[in-house]
Amino acid sequence: MNTHSGVQQKMIRVVASALLVLGGALVGVGCEREGAVEKAGKKVDQAVEDVKDKINPEGPVEKAGKQVDKAIDDVKGK
Repeated sequence: MNTHSGVQQKMIRVVASALLVLGGALVGVGCEREGAVEKAGKKVDQAVEDVKDKINPEGPVEKAGKQVDKAIDDVKGK
């Protein structure tokens, strides 16, 4: 037996859909700016890469690829 009327079910669907849309919008907005933790994480990532490069030096193609990646990140403003 159904405890909700058709109107109530439709209202629940509309509210649930609105919450999903708003939640997605908030997640999208929250990811635009880079916070202090993300910046620190990137510095740690770079330090790890530097250590790896000291242990196992890159070849010319890998160096060129990293330069291209860095240029793209600079253009994107990261």
